[in-house]
Amino acid sequence: MAHLQLTPLAAGGGRGGADEMEEVALLGPDSYDEEAAAAAGPEEEEGMRRVQVRVTGMTCSACTAAVEAAVSARRGVGGVAVSLLQSRARVFFDPALAKEEDIIEAIEDAGFEAELLPDSTVSQPKLQNTLSGQFRIGGMTCTACVNSVEGILKKLPGVKRAVVALATSLGEVEYDPSVISKDEIVQAIEDAGFEAALLQSSEQDKVLLGLMGLHTEVDVDILHDILKKMEGLRQFNVNLVLSEAEIVFDPEVVGLRSIVDTIEMESSGRLKAHVQNPYIRAASNDAQEASKMLHLLCSSLFLSHTDSPLVPLQQIPVFFIRMVCPRIHFTRSLLLMHLGPFYIGDLLKWILVSIVQFGVGKRFYVAAYRALRHGSTNMDVLVVLGTTASYVYSVCALLYGAFTGFHPPIYFETSAMIITFVLFGKYLEVLAKGRTSDAIKKLVELVPATALLLLKDKEGKYAAEKEIDASLIQPGDVLKVLPGSKVPADGTVVWGTSHVDESMVTGESAPISKEVSSIVIGGTMNLHGILHIQATKVGSGTVLSQIISLVETAQMSKAPIQKFADYVAGIFVPIVVTLSLVTFIAWFLCGSLGAYPNSWVDETSNCFVFSLMFSISVVVIACPCALGLATPTAVMVATGVGANHGVLVKGGDALERAQNVKYVIFDKTGTLTQGKATVTSTKVFSGIDLGDFLTLVASAEASSEHPLAKAILDYAFHFHFFGKLPSSKDDIKKRKQQILSQWLLEVAEFSALPGKGVQCLINGKKILVGNRTLITENGINIPEEAESFLVDLELNAKTGVLVAYDCELIGSIGMTDPLKREAVVVVEGLKKMGIYPVMVTGDNWRTAQAVAKEVGIEDVRAEVMPAGKADVVRSLQKDGSVIAMVGDGINDSPALAAADVGMAIGAGTDIAIEAADYVLVRNNLEDVITAIDLSRKTFSRIRWNYFFAMAYNIIAIPVAAGALFPFTGLQMPPWLAGACMAFSSVSVDFVDR
Repeated sequence: MAHLQLTPLAAGGGRGGADEMEEVALLGPDSYDEEAAAAAGPEEEEGMRRVQVRVTGMTCSACTAAVEAAVSARRGVGGVAVSLLQSRARVFFDPALAKEEDIIEAIEDAGFEAELLPDSTVSQPKLQNTLSGQFRIGGMTCTACVNSVEGILKKLPGVKRAVVALATSLGEVEYDPSVISKDEIVQAIEDAGFEAALLQSSEQDKVLLGLMGLHTEVDVDILHDILKKMEGLRQFNVNLVLSEAEIVFDPEVVGLRSIVDTIEMESSGRLKAHVQNPYIRAASNDAQEASKMLHLLCSSLFLSHTDSPLVPLQQIPVFFIRMVCPRIHFTRSLLLMHLGPFYIGDLLKWILVSIVQFGVGKRFYVAAYRALRHGSTNMDVLVVLGTTASYVYSVCALLYGAFTGFHPPIYFETSAMIITFVLFGKYLEVLAKGRTSDAIKKLVELVPATALLLLKDKEGKYAAEKEIDASLIQPGDVLKVLPGSKVPADGTVVWGTSHVDESMVTGESAPISKEVSSIVIGGTMNLHGILHIQATKVGSGTVLSQIISLVETAQMSKAPIQKFADYVAGIFVPIVVTLSLVTFIAWFLCGSLGAYPNSWVDETSNCFVFSLMFSISVVVIACPCALGLATPTAVMVATGVGANHGVLVKGGDALERAQNVKYVIFDKTGTLTQGKATVTSTKVFSGIDLGDFLTLVASAEASSEHPLAKAILDYAFHFHFFGKLPSSKDDIKKRKQQILSQWLLEVAEFSALPGKGVQCLINGKKILVGNRTLITENGINIPEEAESFLVDLELNAKTGVLVAYDCELIGSIGMTDPLKREAVVVVEGLKKMGIYPVMVTGDNWRTAQAVAKEVGIEDVRAEVMPAGKADVVRSLQKDGSVIAMVGDGINDSPALAAADVGMAIGAGTDIAIEAADYVLVRNNLEDVITAIDLSRKTFSRIRWNYFFAMAYNIIAIPVAAGALFPFTGLQMPPWLAGACMAFSSVSVDFVDR
């Protein structure tokens, strides 16, 4: 189709009677990478790289702030976003100034463990629009050959630069891969009579392969030899311990499937490679973390003490009593025996608690040390302070009693039980955090593990099929999809008919009919017939991968309301430590001065111990984690719920703004209406035949991509050829293309006029097709008959298109675009929510008012040019109102960007989707209400989370400090304070279920 010339439309489309609406892919291929960049700082400029790092050890907002500060301080880092719930950091940096190892080192220096993660199965699409490819060109003998090849290359669409060297037989070509592929460049060179092959390109992808059979250094050497010989591999790193290999390769030279097949073939089946799915790997890491936490909890629990009066030997490890000491009387005598100046029982308690304190509790000491070393504080600091104070006091009391004969009370059980309860809370927190990412896990599970690849024989016919890993599918592969199985990749149907359930991706419940040339989405379910599909997008380019990427980005972004929690978390620990010291000093001084009766102090205790227990309880009961988890937990749950309902949110800030929306502005065509215009009537005002009139109009509109133009072209086509077409849909399409090329008149000087219509020359005479403005601006008079016809159309909510030929109005076409069935219900629902709906359209006033009346909107702005829609948004924002804009077309993107909350209908254009804050995947207006309601409920929950977190600390700290003791005689022991602290942060997680 190289001979066809596509005429690009200016923003706004070129039609006054309706707004721009194109039928394009659900999500654009690069729609969300820029959003991901925005979430972590400035937009990723050319040359900048993005990496994701798994960060282990973060417990609260203070931890995330410490990581962000440490990484941001590194030279070359352009932006960083840290997610507490995902335990992940996303960093943008300049590879010329910083390396991945520098980022890992910065995080580890801040006191946390760091592990570099692949962005996806194969790395994300690059942001650059141009690739540089080096081609070997054979057959050139002189300068004329060089000039010939260069000339051919420079004329190819998408080629920006081409340089050919005769001496080296090499050519370097800069090209846009979205316009032309490497194979098309090679084909063009070969068509000119030369040999060509791609050697390398500037494209680079990274993949992590798991390897079966990699057990010894000999296996590693075999793998090294195989990879070194493989063309297109930039670098590789083999990890024998994990049986993994990280490979950086040039996808323009070698495919991922070729790498996997070559490894297996060259090793004679000894080594088998498979792509490591990063999401499954992350889930495995979460499971390992939960298992590790459970192991520590069990160890601490078995070594901790019981203070129950039901056990004869109090404060002795439970397992020791029940398993080691079957004879209780003998045990009593043994534990009361002396070993030097110490009781054997006391020594055993000291040894066992020391294991808990410094073995099981080592993670708290390490984390606290690293935090303090970098000038920050977190919950680990509080745990270490509380448990160490109790442990050190108990050791000192034990030694004092051993050498003086006076035995003060010891509280070894306090530090052990605090650590046990904190670990129990951490374990529950890990489980709760895992559930917050259920939405992403469900999306990942939609993709089938394998696919059936159809193989061609020597004659080019599909003769066999092979089951392959779904991650190894390459663009252009033809795949067989059986009934009841999932579509493995985005593609186009090349054979067969069926119905596909797309509800799991788009939320649309009704099965969608699929036939040849229909587009299918990876992860959807084929219901009935067998389909052969040709893969068009794989890996991170698929719709499902983009949705997952968008949800991840939104979950990593911070809502502005979280700044409050970050601020409080930064000063929380110093305040708590200060309150703890004040508590100790107050109780100790009061006791020393006799301000309270001696009966308050236990006979076996003293004023110092009495005050110390209150002080430790204050340190242990305080919890900054609840504040830190309040916002990210709610945002993560909300974005997951939204994704399950077809509402994709691009960040926490957008989610927060939507709760305060006062006005919702709707575009008309394609938003309130179905965007499927149909011709309802035609009228000619001169002696021209109706068939000739429709031929003229169809010829003028054939070069336009506007939906009204397509409707006019279809109407004219069926007017002339109805009953003369074959019955098969495929045959109709082929026949239609043949007829159009012969039937339509030749058009010259075509141009689309935004907001007005189109104009061109046919048979050397100017033809105008558009609205009143276009006709009157060209000095053409509109007869009374035509004006009456237009008014009648407009009063009935229809659009009138005027046609002038050779400076004379020759006819008019009436068109209608039906309202979406849910439009009236949505407008009424918004009004009940206290939101004012507004309709903005480029259509004329009569049509706009008729549509608005039908849908129930009082505030109408008609005859608004594309740029004017943004002005309408700004005019409503003057009084501080929060404005939401709902649109679908290119001409809506300025208004979507100007609005406080932009909502793009999922079936709209890539540009509109990119400019919006919300993407309504289902193309259903009811999701506007869903989005706003989701925001309101989410931030209502966040406020409740903050209330619970603040109320807990405000009430718990005074109680732990002994504020109620003078009135009730109730004292909160430190181990119970630790239990309260453990459950406080988990309560936030479960509140969001």
